[in-house]
Amino acid sequence: MKAKKVTEPKKAATPADSDIATSAARFDRIRRAHQKEVAEDYVEMIAELIDQSGEARISDLAARFGVSAPTVNATIQRLHREGLVVTAPYQPITLSDKGQTLAISCSLRHAVLRDFLLSIGVDPITADADAEGMEHHISDETLAAFKQMTDQKRDC
Repeated sequence: MKAKKVTEPKKAATPADSDIATSAARFDRIRRAHQKEVAEDYVEMIAELIDQSGEARISDLAARFGVSAPTVNATIQRLHREGLVVTAPYQPITLSDKGQTLAISCSLRHAVLRDFLLSIGVDPITADADAEGMEHHISDETLAAFKQMTDQKRDC
Protein backbone atom coordinates (compact mmCIF):
# COMPACT_ATOMS: atom_id res chain seq x y z
CA MET A 1 0.00 0.00 0.00
CA LYS A 2 1.38 3.37 -1.01
CA ALA A 3 1.67 6.10 1.54
CA LYS A 4 -0.43 9.14 0.79
CA LYS A 5 1.48 12.16 -0.25
CA VAL A 6 1.07 14.87 2.35
CA THR A 7 0.52 18.27 0.88
CA GLU A 8 0.55 21.53 2.68
CA PRO A 9 -2.82 23.19 2.93
CA LYS A 10 -3.21 26.14 0.63
CA LYS A 11 -2.96 29.43 2.36
CA ALA A 12 -5.91 31.74 1.99
CA ALA A 13 -5.16 34.70 -0.14
CA THR A 14 -4.76 37.86 1.87
CA PRO A 15 -7.01 40.54 0.47
CA ALA A 16 -5.30 43.63 -0.78
CA ASP A 17 -5.87 46.82 1.15
CA SER A 18 -8.07 48.10 -1.67
CA ASP A 19 -10.29 45.00 -1.39
CA ILE A 20 -10.65 45.59 2.35
CA ALA A 21 -11.50 49.25 1.79
CA THR A 22 -14.06 48.33 -0.88
CA SER A 23 -15.64 45.75 1.38
CA ALA A 24 -15.75 48.14 4.32
CA ALA A 25 -17.33 50.84 2.16
CA ARG A 26 -19.95 48.40 0.89
CA PHE A 27 -20.92 47.33 4.41
CA ASP A 28 -20.97 50.96 5.55
CA ARG A 29 -23.45 51.77 2.75
CA ILE A 30 -25.58 48.78 3.78
CA ARG A 31 -25.57 49.86 7.44
CA ARG A 32 -26.56 53.42 6.52
CA ALA A 33 -29.34 52.14 4.24
CA HIS A 34 -30.62 49.92 7.03
CA GLN A 35 -30.58 52.84 9.49
CA LYS A 36 -32.54 54.90 6.95
CA GLU A 37 -35.13 52.12 6.60
CA VAL A 38 -35.51 51.87 10.37
CA ALA A 39 -35.88 55.65 10.69
CA GLU A 40 -38.53 55.69 7.98
CA ASP A 41 -40.43 52.80 9.56
CA TYR A 42 -40.36 54.46 12.98
CA VAL A 43 -41.52 57.91 11.87
CA GLU A 44 -44.25 56.33 9.76
CA MET A 45 -45.41 54.21 12.71
CA ILE A 46 -45.25 57.15 15.13
CA ALA A 47 -47.44 59.20 12.77
CA GLU A 48 -49.87 56.27 12.44
CA LEU A 49 -50.11 55.81 16.22
CA ILE A 50 -50.68 59.53 16.76
CA ASP A 51 -53.43 59.50 14.11
CA GLN A 52 -55.08 56.43 15.67
CA SER A 53 -54.80 57.10 19.39
CA GLY A 54 -53.47 60.61 19.79
CA GLU A 55 -50.04 59.56 21.04
CA ALA A 56 -47.07 57.27 20.50
CA ARG A 57 -45.17 55.68 23.36
CA ILE A 58 -42.15 53.38 23.58
CA SER A 59 -44.40 50.47 24.62
CA ASP A 60 -46.70 51.04 21.62
CA LEU A 61 -43.78 50.98 19.21
CA ALA A 62 -42.24 47.92 20.87
CA ALA A 63 -45.54 46.04 20.52
CA ARG A 64 -46.02 47.09 16.88
CA PHE A 65 -42.48 46.21 15.82
CA GLY A 66 -42.19 43.10 17.98
CA VAL A 67 -39.01 44.27 19.67
CA SER A 68 -38.05 45.15 23.23
CA ALA A 69 -38.63 48.54 24.82
CA PRO A 70 -34.84 49.09 25.21
CA THR A 71 -34.42 48.50 21.46
CA VAL A 72 -37.11 51.08 20.71
CA ASN A 73 -35.62 53.49 23.23
CA ALA A 74 -32.18 53.29 21.60
CA THR A 75 -33.70 53.91 18.18
CA ILE A 76 -35.80 56.82 19.43
CA GLN A 77 -32.69 58.39 20.96
CA ARG A 78 -30.93 58.11 17.58
CA LEU A 79 -33.95 59.64 15.81
CA HIS A 80 -33.94 62.44 18.39
CA ARG A 81 -30.26 63.15 17.64
CA GLU A 82 -31.13 63.20 13.92
CA GLY A 83 -33.88 65.74 14.56
CA LEU A 84 -36.77 63.48 13.53
CA VAL A 85 -38.55 63.10 16.89
CA VAL A 86 -39.12 65.12 20.03
CA THR A 87 -38.90 63.26 23.32
CA ALA A 88 -39.12 64.04 27.01
CA PRO A 89 -39.10 61.65 29.98
CA TYR A 90 -42.51 60.07 30.63
CA GLN A 91 -44.07 61.93 27.70
CA PRO A 92 -45.39 60.62 24.39
CA ILE A 93 -43.09 60.74 21.38
CA THR A 94 -43.87 63.38 18.78
CA LEU A 95 -42.48 64.06 15.35
CA SER A 96 -40.46 67.16 14.59
CA ASP A 97 -41.30 69.05 11.40
CA LYS A 98 -38.51 67.10 9.70
CA GLY A 99 -39.93 63.82 11.04
CA GLN A 100 -43.45 64.75 9.95
CA THR A 101 -42.21 65.53 6.44
CA LEU A 102 -40.42 62.17 6.27
CA ALA A 103 -43.49 60.31 7.58
CA ILE A 104 -45.71 61.89 4.93
CA SER A 105 -43.19 61.07 2.20
CA CYS A 106 -42.98 57.43 3.35
CA SER A 107 -46.77 57.09 3.52
CA LEU A 108 -47.17 58.52 0.02
CA ARG A 109 -44.51 56.18 -1.42
CA HIS A 110 -46.18 53.25 0.31
CA ALA A 111 -49.61 54.22 -1.08
CA VAL A 112 -48.31 54.58 -4.65
CA LEU A 113 -46.55 51.22 -4.49
CA ARG A 114 -49.53 49.47 -2.92
CA ASP A 115 -51.90 50.94 -5.53
CA PHE A 116 -49.57 49.88 -8.34
CA LEU A 117 -49.27 46.33 -7.00
CA LEU A 118 -53.04 46.09 -6.59
CA SER A 119 -53.52 47.36 -10.16
CA ILE A 120 -51.46 44.46 -11.52
CA GLY A 121 -53.43 41.89 -9.56
CA VAL A 122 -51.42 41.38 -6.39
CA ASP A 123 -53.67 40.51 -3.44
CA PRO A 124 -54.08 43.30 -0.84
CA ILE A 125 -52.16 41.62 2.00
CA THR A 126 -49.18 40.81 -0.22
CA ALA A 127 -49.32 44.24 -1.89
CA ASP A 128 -49.17 45.96 1.49
CA ALA A 129 -46.28 43.79 2.72
CA ASP A 130 -44.31 44.19 -0.52
CA ALA A 131 -44.90 47.94 -0.62
CA GLU A 132 -43.49 48.16 2.91
CA GLY A 133 -40.19 46.71 1.76
CA MET A 134 -40.05 48.44 -1.60
CA GLU A 135 -40.84 51.94 -0.34
CA HIS A 136 -37.36 52.29 1.13
CA HIS A 137 -35.48 51.49 -2.06
CA ILE A 138 -37.46 52.79 -5.01
CA SER A 139 -36.14 55.74 -6.98
CA ASP A 140 -38.25 58.85 -7.49
CA GLU A 141 -38.23 58.17 -11.24
CA THR A 142 -39.61 54.64 -10.87
CA LEU A 143 -42.14 55.75 -8.28
CA ALA A 144 -43.40 58.48 -10.64
CA ALA A 145 -43.72 55.93 -13.45
CA PHE A 146 -45.70 53.58 -11.20
CA LYS A 147 -47.98 56.44 -10.16
CA GLN A 148 -48.52 57.54 -13.76
CA MET A 149 -49.32 53.98 -14.84
CA THR A 150 -51.74 53.48 -11.94
CA ASP A 151 -53.45 56.82 -12.62
CA GLN A 152 -53.82 55.99 -16.33
CA LYS A 153 -55.27 52.59 -15.50
CA ARG A 154 -57.83 54.25 -13.18
CA ASP A 155 -58.86 56.70 -15.89
CA CYS A 156 -59.62 53.91 -18.38
